[in-house]
Amino acid sequence: MAKSQATFMKKQLEKNRQKKKEDKAQRKQDRKDNPTSGDLDSMMAYVNEFGEITSTPPAPPKPTNRD
Repeated sequence: MAKSQATFMKKQLEKNRQKKKEDKAQRKQDRKDNPTSGDLDSMMAYVNEFGEITSTPPAPPKPTNRD
């Protein structure tokens, strides 16, 4: 009788491992299909004239007339 229980437990453990693997693959595919962030624009950081880090690009410099 002990042998049949050991075999049953092995089968159950293997089922659990397989289910975990499938769930992990499904979550990975979901993340791949629906990215929440990671585009280049959201990762860009700019430094303004005061040395502060901002998420908006700086305004173009004003042209100066030198006569």
